Amino acid sequence: MMEDTNTITATPKPTITTHDASTLPDEELAKRAQEELNMEDDVVEAREVFNNLFSTRRPKDGFAGFSSATKSIGKGVVAGAVSLVAQPIAGARADGVKGFFTGLTTGVASAVVLPVTGVCVGAYQVARGLGNAGEASKAGKEGKVWDDEKRVWYHYFIDTEVADIDRLAAESKEGKNLSASGNMMEKKVKDREFYDLLSVSTNATPGEMKKAYYKEARKVHPDKCPDDPDAAEKFQNLGHAYQILSNEQSRAAYDKNGKPDNQNADAMASEIDPAVFFNVMFGSTAVEPYIGELWIASVADLMMKDMVEQQTSLSESDMNEKFAETVAGRAASAEEAKVKQTKRELKIAINLREKIQPFVDGNITSEDFMTACEEEAKKIAEGSFGSIFLAAIGFQLEIEADEFIGMANSFMGIEGHTARARKQANFAAANFKIMGAGIRAASAGRKVCKEVEAVQQRAAEESLAEATIETGGGATMPKTKEQIEAEQAMLAAQQLEDSLPTILELAWAVNNRDISRTIKRACKKLFSDAGVDSDKRLERANAIRIVGHAFRINAKEGQDVDGQDKDDIKARAEVAVMTTMAKAQGQEVSEEDTEELIKVAVANNKANAPTQQPELI
Repeated sequence: MMEDTNTITATPKPTITTHDASTLPDEELAKRAQEELNMEDDVVEAREVFNNLFSTRRPKDGFAGFSSATKSIGKGVVAGAVSLVAQPIAGARADGVKGFFTGLTTGVASAVVLPVTGVCVGAYQVARGLGNAGEASKAGKEGKVWDDEKRVWYHYFIDTEVADIDRLAAESKEGKNLSASGNMMEKKVKDREFYDLLSVSTNATPGEMKKAYYKEARKVHPDKCPDDPDAAEKFQNLGHAYQILSNEQSRAAYDKNGKPDNQNADAMASEIDPAVFFNVMFGSTAVEPYIGELWIASVADLMMKDMVEQQTSLSESDMNEKFAETVAGRAASAEEAKVKQTKRELKIAINLREKIQPFVDGNITSEDFMTACEEEAKKIAEGSFGSIFLAAIGFQLEIEADEFIGMANSFMGIEGHTARARKQANFAAANFKIMGAGIRAASAGRKVCKEVEAVQQRAAEESLAEATIETGGGATMPKTKEQIEAEQAMLAAQQLEDSLPTILELAWAVNNRDISRTIKRACKKLFSDAGVDSDKRLERANAIRIVGHAFRINAKEGQDVDGQDKDDIKARAEVAVMTTMAKAQGQEVSEEDTEELIKVAVANNKANAPTQQPELI
């Protein structure tokens, strides 16, 4: 009997062969097939959990292998500690005291197994990294760069990436156009007058509207219709309709709200171009070749597009039904933002390449090139934020060049590593500055909210009979509701104006980090471009260092965002809005015009500043 028992225990579970399967009944066969599928799902799930918990991607070299090992060990220890606490609690909830001890056993086992597993995976990653060190050294000498997604070394070409980005943008645009054209149902809009003027469908693509505009314009052009006294007006109305519908944001606002007018806040908001607004606000037009479109402007643009699209497409009745589509749209917006940032970095890299090309080709001496860069820097410094931009751009260009040249020319790349350490210290300081500015901005915001709430509460408590205004000769009369609300609004606005410098400080801290990161990536593209040999890349780095040095030394000392006056900030904001609206209407406004308008606005604000705040009596 004992032998039979041992025999049964040692017998492995039989594997289903083709012959065995043919002899099983259908119900048993289906059951066993489902068990195998469940086992496969468990294996796949376990593999995903393991890969998410431990870093098992191919490291590019020994340093990357050590970094991966550190992460795996850390994650193993943390996961083990969490399991030790969570498993007993989960067991107690499921099965009381018995479940608690069962969970405790499982938790203790996990607390031991997971850290050990992390150590094993870490040792494996270190070994892989050391094994790849030779390949990494060879690839570095050949000028290759590491692809973090594909985990391979490859030759990078700026022009190839530009072509790839343009191709993706064209495919995306073509896909949207095909999707819109394929929808034969007319899109429901509040007013279709502009569509009727162009004789197009409400689903018309930008290309279709452009063709329709040219076709209709030929029909109503004053030169083509000399006998029609209304031809000029018709032509003007047609142009206005095309201007609204050819802009994505204004078209979405028109579809939702109808014709824009001065009373329609949504329509006015749709005319705002964040890039124009922030260029005026920070005076960044002169340095756009070096920093591109500010990140804060790109984010504002995407948020406005997303807001307009949601307001246009989602009503309260179908908000829940469209929730998934909204989430998908946000993911698409994130991808769009990523592509836009890549295009921005490429544009900067190309601008830098064109600027330094005469020096790299030997057509201009270093002295003449330095002189030209200094002249440009002095012109930029004349702007309100010019020196602040020069300091940020100059430091980043110079440090990126120092790092690249140091890695290539110094013993064991010591000078390059020194430059990298300085760069990382600057990034850390920028992050701390953002944190500090964020805390101050949040504190100022809370203060403003409390004061506004106090003002509103006081207004609510004051009766119309108690609130009076002097009429002359010592007589008083009750204030109207409108007068009280106007005074409270003015008080709230004044409180908000007092916090403008703090808000601007935070905005610039974010901009400064964004500029540094963007220039860093643009320089990496410029220095890694396999379209030229290694000697030419070093010449590029030398040229970039000259540009950075010229910018940095010509930045005026003592100029900082922290010292900006609230009247100046308010004036810049007012002019930024006016300029944005003017450009949206097709007017040309130069940078000199905006600076002059800002000076006038500052003078007017100071002249009209109240000597004391009005109070309810």
